Amino acid sequence: MSFKTILALIGTATSEADLDKAIALSAELEAHLSVVVLRTAISTFGVDYPAAAAWLDARQKEIDELIDVRHKAEDRCRRGGLSFDIDHIYDDRFIIESNIGMRAMYADVVVLGEGIRSDDDLRKAAVNATAFDSGTPLVLMPALRPTSLKPKNVLFAWNSRPQAASAAKAAAGMLAGADAVHLVVVDPDASYFGNGGEPGADMAAFLSRHGAKVFIEQLASGERAAQDVIRQHALELGCDMIVMGAYGHSRLRERVFGGVTASILEDCDVPVFLMR
Repeated sequence: MSFKTILALIGTATSEADLDKAIALSAELEAHLSVVVLRTAISTFGVDYPAAAAWLDARQKEIDELIDVRHKAEDRCRRGGLSFDIDHIYDDRFIIESNIGMRAMYADVVVLGEGIRSDDDLRKAAVNATAFDSGTPLVLMPALRPTSLKPKNVLFAWNSRPQAASAAKAAAGMLAGADAVHLVVVDPDASYFGNGGEPGADMAAFLSRHGAKVFIEQLASGERAAQDVIRQHALELGCDMIVMGAYGHSRLRERVFGGVTASILEDCDVPVFLMR
C-alpha cells in the first residue's frame, strides 16, 4: 500500500516538534499532508454570572491558543513547499472523535505525536476513531526519535490473531522496502488453535511473497509482560518501527484496549504502526 495522504493530528502541546515530524513524513513520501489541530473544550460549570464569565474567558484563551498553533502550522507547511490542508477543532471529545473518524476515511495513514499521546482524552479519541471507526492505520511518533514510513529495520509482533494479520496487510508495501523484518512471536504456542506447528512460518511466507526479508524470532517472556518483551527487543535490534495489531472491544462509547495495546499507546520509544 502506498501512502499518498497523511492525516496528522496535532495538539497544542509539543505542536512544533510533532508538526515537523509530520512534514518530514509527507516530504519523504511526496504525500499530501492534512493537518488537524485539536483541543478538547473545557466543560461548562455554574450558571451564575461570575462563573460564566470566567468560563468564557478561559474558553476564549484556549481557542486563541489553538488558532495560533494553526497559523504557525500553516506557515511551516507553506515554507515546506507541501501539498497540504489544515483545520482546527475545539469541541467535546466525542465530537472530536467523530470528526477524526470521518477525516481518517480519506487518509492512507494517520500520524500522531507526543502532544496527542500525552493527552488522555485526545489519545482515546484518535485511537478510537482510527482503529475502530475508520479502519485506517495509525502511526505513533515518539518524542525523542525520528519517524519514517520507509523503515529499514522493523519488528513485526505476530500472535496469529486477525488484528495482527490486518496490520501485516496494511504495512506489506512498507515492509517490502525494509532491509529486515523481525517477525517476533512471544511465548509461541505450537498447537492448532495457537500459533500452529511452526509458529510464525505462515505469516513469514505471506510477507515474503510481498518482497519482505523476514526473520522469525520466537521469544520466551520469562514471565515479563509481552509489551515489555516487544519494546526491549525492538531497542536491542535497533528497530526504527514496530508493526502490530490493535486489540480491544467496545463498551458503550468507550474502547477497552488489551494490556499490550494500552501500554504501547502510552509509552514506547520506537515508532509504532497500529492496525485493527
